[in-house]
Amino acid sequence: MGLRRLLLRYYPPGITLEYVQDGEPKIRSIDLLGLKPDTDAIALVEDIQKGEPLITASCKDHVIHLVRRLQEKLEEKEDHKFHLFKVLRAHILPLTNVAFNKPGSCFITGSYDRTCKVWDTTSGEELHTLEGHGNVVYAIAFNNPYGDKIATGSFDKTCKLWSTETGKCYHTFRGHRAEIVCLAFNLQSTIVATGSMDRTAKLWDIEKGEEIVTLRGHFAEIVVLSFNTTGDRIITGSFDHTVIVWDVGTGRMLHTLKGHRGEISSAQFNWDCSLIVTGSMDKTCMLWNAKTGTHIATLRGHSDEILDVCFDYAGQHIAMASADGSASVYNAETKKCIAKLEGHRSEISKVCFNPKGNRILTASSDKTARLWDAATGHCLQILEGHTDEIFSCAFNYKGDIIITGSKDNTCRIWH
Repeated sequence: MGLRRLLLRYYPPGITLEYVQDGEPKIRSIDLLGLKPDTDAIALVEDIQKGEPLITASCKDHVIHLVRRLQEKLEEKEDHKFHLFKVLRAHILPLTNVAFNKPGSCFITGSYDRTCKVWDTTSGEELHTLEGHGNVVYAIAFNNPYGDKIATGSFDKTCKLWSTETGKCYHTFRGHRAEIVCLAFNLQSTIVATGSMDRTAKLWDIEKGEEIVTLRGHFAEIVVLSFNTTGDRIITGSFDHTVIVWDVGTGRMLHTLKGHRGEISSAQFNWDCSLIVTGSMDKTCMLWNAKTGTHIATLRGHSDEILDVCFDYAGQHIAMASADGSASVYNAETKKCIAKLEGHRSEISKVCFNPKGNRILTASSDKTARLWDAATGHCLQILEGHTDEIFSCAFNYKGDIIITGSKDNTCRIWH
């Protein structure tokens, strides 16, 4: 086993090892999720060495140098003010979704006009129109971190896989008996998963263009799904008030997360795959042990439905957005509320952390998006200009570009 090179991963903090084993190139990562600017880098690397045979004495100094670079990144002060860069009138009919590729160099929009469009973020130019669906294009995604493929899920019951570069359709995945409303790639970019109003989810082989397995077990529509980072588990959330954890390799149902008293709106794994967070129309958010499926905590505090939940990249904090017009931030370890984000005049449908985890972006039906300090809940900036509700917002990987999508049929790019 020979180490070829070490790569930095800024978000979440970590080091990726590229090595050769039995003549095969392989990679594995060392997660440094708890890294702080004042962590003793030498002691940390010595600790890593005990459990990682690839980190030998000869590369110890280089690893210490990489850890210190990560610490410098964590210490960088941020007072970035976002300014409107471009308004794109993307489609004639309403937008359904927007999504960035990892670097944020391009993004995609789905629409009721049955197409998905690919855009250049810098110029605002349309690169491709992905045509071929027979109904609304509702769910869209890049195969990040690679970004060379796009998946589109439609009310026409099919999912299509496209080339980002050429706009060519590689595969059309058929088999669902009702609308596809959610989809996701695994991080390894070998599988795309689709969730449907037919109460099933399906896993599809990207290379072969074939169905791998159908996940059956819900008693109502599946509206959300998400892979863990290692790609061996997937969760599906349904209107039947439950979330199911599945084994990706076998398609076997491992755990049913029961406890919510309303439809599931959102569900996500944290980075190290140890926790699952779920949001529901029952006004609560629940935290679960991903390995055992046991309930850890119920996070209360909102007076209306929870419409979105997410972890920060390190999996240490949870943000939830509510129809009551506020959002909140919880510490995943202590389960305590650390910040309340108040100021929107109407429901918040989307919430996300920036990659660093110190800023939160919210999208609201009050026609604004807001940027918040994740630690204090202080509103840092209001992004105004849309003339109808904003249903989607996202940061790029560096956290220096924001995209907002609105029912006014425009996307706004903010730098």
